[in-house]
Amino acid sequence: MSYQMFTLKERPDFREVFDVIGDRVWPQFMGWDPVLREHWDDLDNIFPEYQLILCEDNEAVGLANSIPFHWDMPFEELPEEGWDWVVVKGLKDKEKGTKPNTLCGLQVAVDTKYQGKGISPVIVLEMLNTARDSGIGHVAIPIRPTLKSIYPLIPISEYIEWKREDGLPFDPWIRVHVKLGARIVKPCHKSMYIPGSIAQWEQWTGMKFPETGEYIVEGALTPVKIDHQKNTGEYIEPNVWIVHKIPL
Repeated sequence: MSYQMFTLKERPDFREVFDVIGDRVWPQFMGWDPVLREHWDDLDNIFPEYQLILCEDNEAVGLANSIPFHWDMPFEELPEEGWDWVVVKGLKDKEKGTKPNTLCGLQVAVDTKYQGKGISPVIVLEMLNTARDSGIGHVAIPIRPTLKSIYPLIPISEYIEWKREDGLPFDPWIRVHVKLGARIVKPCHKSMYIPGSIAQWEQWTGMKFPETGEYIVEGALTPVKIDHQKNTGEYIEPNVWIVHKIPL
């Protein structure tokens, strides 16, 4: 297959594609992260050159969202609040005029009918090339492990240690990055925080939550905590910081 990669700056007509593909790929509750809801449009408006669309015959088959930021400490000190933190950090750095030296991948998504065709590594490589072309020496990503949602009771710190017989990571998304040269840095246990009322969580998940407690929800990497006294549901998503070093 022959693919073409465009930035949103080059093809602003593809702007709506990011939401369309995202809605098909991610659980509904993911779209209610407060940081995402407040700042998602800022990526398109402020950093269009870092939003990528992979096309075949002018049809979007996959995409990547990323944000540049400045980091001058060891990557082992990246914060627990991975995804939520880096969106705010990148926007503040831009506002202050701080020169970025790191690109953060926020999302890589392949449209459902194109999954299983080896497209995600192509998109990751394009993200790495975008960093290199921008003079950015590292790509740091709080990645969402693909299969963690079917092991929601396993701590993320244990899950990322699982290996296949060939010694590569058990999780296919972590494995894609490791094969492309990334190193696993550490978990970020509070990467996304998604609060809501019980009614909202029932709407997002199609479930009922009759009692206070922890519930396993389809697509969630850890249980959702329901509190009837407070009328709240809370989901704290763990991700994994990985880092690609880019030869400049």
